[in-house]
Amino acid sequence: MLKAKDIMTTECITLTPETDITAAAKVLLEKKINGAPVLDGDQVVGVLCQSDLVAQQKKVTLPSFFTLLDGVIPLSSHDELDREMTKIAALKVGDAMTAAPTFVTPETTIEDVATMMANEKLYTLPVIENGKLVGVVGKEDVLKTLIKD
Repeated sequence: MLKAKDIMTTECITLTPETDITAAAKVLLEKKINGAPVLDGDQVVGVLCQSDLVAQQKKVTLPSFFTLLDGVIPLSSHDELDREMTKIAALKVGDAMTAAPTFVTPETTIEDVATMMANEKLYTLPVIENGKLVGVVGKEDVLKTLIKD
């Protein structure tokens, strides 16, 4: 049974929280990767994906509300609006990335990796061993297993 260690990329392209958004977008496009782990020192603190960058171009969704006895009651969280505004206005990777990312270990099976990717729409999974980044599994790594010679 294949495991993450069998398909992961060990030459990881990483970013830092202080990396400029434009530079990060350029790296993702030039390297033809969907996303990259974000490291603060040796710790993985997030993942920046193309979808995080695309989110910067979307319209702001204003919260819905209703009035009752001259009071205004929001139907969605102000925290959601704050997070959305932070991502849209991000100049640094730390503001646009998905923090506290889901990760796998080298021993995670390919079936579990594929399930996480499909169910949670996660296409860049850092591979962590003993608290350190040892690789990355992307959706292309999983797809390559379908065309093994």
